[in-house]
Amino acid sequence: MPAPKQTKKLPTAQELIDFLNDKSQKVSKRDIARNFGLKGEGKAYLKRMLKQIVEDGALRKQGRQFVARGVLPEILPVEVTGQDSDGRFIARPTHWEEDVQAPQILISKSNVKPKIRIGDIVQTKVRPLSRKLYDGVALKRLQSADNQMVGILFEGRIMSVDRRFKEAFLLDSSFPNDLKSGDLVLVTTPTVHTKNAHAHFIQKIGKSTDAHAASLIAIFAHHLTMSFTSAALKQAEKAKLPALSKRTDLRTACFVTVDGADAKDFDDAVFAEPDFDKSNAGGWHLMIAIADVAHFVRYGDALDKDAFLKGNSTYFPDRVLPMLPEALSNGLCSLNPNEDRPAMVCEVWIDKNGQKLKHHFMRAMIKSKARLTYDEVEADFNGTQKIEGLGDLLSNLKGAYESLLINRQRRGVLELDVPERQVVLNDKGRVISIRPRARYASHKMIEEMMILANVSAAETLEKLNLPTMYRVHDRPSDEKLASLKSFLKSYGLILPDANNPKPDDFNALLQSGHESASALSSSLDEMVLRTQSQAEYSPENIGHFGLSLDKYAHFTSPIRRYADILIHRALIKGLKLGDGALSDDEAAAFEQIAEHISATERQSAAAEQDATDRYVASYLADRVGEMFQARISSVTAFGLFVSLDEYGADGLVPMRLLSNDDYQYDEVKQTLTGKRSHIRFMRGQLVDVILKEAVPLTGGLLFTLVSKNQRRGSRRQRAGNRSFHPA
Repeated sequence: MPAPKQTKKLPTAQELIDFLNDKSQKVSKRDIARNFGLKGEGKAYLKRMLKQIVEDGALRKQGRQFVARGVLPEILPVEVTGQDSDGRFIARPTHWEEDVQAPQILISKSNVKPKIRIGDIVQTKVRPLSRKLYDGVALKRLQSADNQMVGILFEGRIMSVDRRFKEAFLLDSSFPNDLKSGDLVLVTTPTVHTKNAHAHFIQKIGKSTDAHAASLIAIFAHHLTMSFTSAALKQAEKAKLPALSKRTDLRTACFVTVDGADAKDFDDAVFAEPDFDKSNAGGWHLMIAIADVAHFVRYGDALDKDAFLKGNSTYFPDRVLPMLPEALSNGLCSLNPNEDRPAMVCEVWIDKNGQKLKHHFMRAMIKSKARLTYDEVEADFNGTQKIEGLGDLLSNLKGAYESLLINRQRRGVLELDVPERQVVLNDKGRVISIRPRARYASHKMIEEMMILANVSAAETLEKLNLPTMYRVHDRPSDEKLASLKSFLKSYGLILPDANNPKPDDFNALLQSGHESASALSSSLDEMVLRTQSQAEYSPENIGHFGLSLDKYAHFTSPIRRYADILIHRALIKGLKLGDGALSDDEAAAFEQIAEHISATERQSAAAEQDATDRYVASYLADRVGEMFQARISSVTAFGLFVSLDEYGADGLVPMRLLSNDDYQYDEVKQTLTGKRSHIRFMRGQLVDVILKEAVPLTGGLLFTLVSKNQRRGSRRQRAGNRSFHPA
């Protein structure tokens, strides 16, 4: 590899390896370059050299950082294997694929209750003492020494409510005598499941017939925390408004909140007016006020510890698990109308094309003039029902939004249309309807203004050279792009610039697909969504692919996201805005904090989806035997996964319920083809199905395909006839 000219000597591969071997932690490319004094072309040389060393196996790449073999990440799951003479637990990584011996971990402190035991798997924050020994703090139990499971008591046995598991367990002596069939319980089961294995009782969590069983199961199955520590609750109750003296008084400004009708916590309020500077004709002056959570929640206090462990709020159709106690989330932090509230305000000026000209941040006191809903604002925009008492505010907000849209289109933002389903419950908690969640201009207006504030926050912190918890979204991986291209080929579609696509290339694909009359047009958005990388938090900035932004950080929802609190604290520190600033210890831990809050976000999303699946199954349980039009969402060797777009429901057509034929599975093309009938099934294809089974407790839906005869005859006839024909 030819080395570019540079004033300082370029490091050899061995010198780079030795440098990483001396470290007991991950190191960024920037840190390596700084150590060796590499600049300009030297950085390009370093990039090529590191890539080669990783390919040779001498180093590992984790995210955008590099680590020597045998070095542990800052937060990882570990198995507790023993206890030393000082009472510290001894642990080892649960996953270890290195050809060197795994380091030993001594757990010196635990935040896990009840106390951890030998055999437990716990999420642990580790600190290197040497290459072979780490000190650890146990953060969260991931798995009990015996496996933890939510089950239902049925005929003297415990059945799992997870549709992936079919085992039934006997009851050991720990079960109370007053339990009844149909009770939902949290139990532990042996790691190795054998015939007639016993479950151990932990607690009763409800009844299977309860209207709220779906969310309760999801909460316990995904190990979510429902409560707060007593210290956090006391701190929240004692909280008081800050003094006005050190804040900008914006209480006379016409701020309003715009949220869903069922919202109870209001993170953000907005204000807009024309920019009166003649040099910016057609431009706008905006103020985006965000709840000043950092005033109430300080690093290391009881509220902060609880918020960190939760990572974010979790939302179910029937309840919310808030990140902060209600005294704050619905009280002093929430920008409630006609009440003095502390806020971090992003003041922004944009031109007529939505281009940001300048911005600055301030700590202020505001008083929202109204709590508006998206429906109300949309009606005002459409002229169907005007909102009085706010002057020109709403027309100004609309005008500013229209300018921001111009900028959005110029950037080439990925425009996906994947409808979100809303589960509607009655006052008894029963599902009465499942419908697409409305997407109005009022929703998009608030989103664009929040994006504007988030970009401003990231830019400010980068300019101040302060640690930033970026919201990053990487380009699609080569593997996912290859899979998408293979899939599109079967429909005669191509992805422009397929080797290095931009968001606009995906938009062009979506447009061409939607203009076609094929069955693909209804599912292409979802296919493109599956191709995208997952957004996450990181102190290393790689930009946000989907939003087509170089710098992006979450700033606008500190009531429900811990990441946003960090951004507030960093801004307070960098701009010298008073108390609640980012601490040095906190800044030093940004990498492990990013891993943790990204994990809690995924955990909440999985729990929310599980609960929704159960609510959908409950709603469809009375429609077993009916025929539906479905779309094949996935093809596997064991059957077809299908989606009912109308309800956002997903279910399985197992291979045994397909027609009387032998099917060949093509993994590359993702198809099933009958050897005798030559009938082929593929992703995106529309088919008629009959709902054979709906199990609310597991969220499982089972379908059969509809035959020609069934299509002509009764809607409640049994499927499985050889002569079926896909729609």
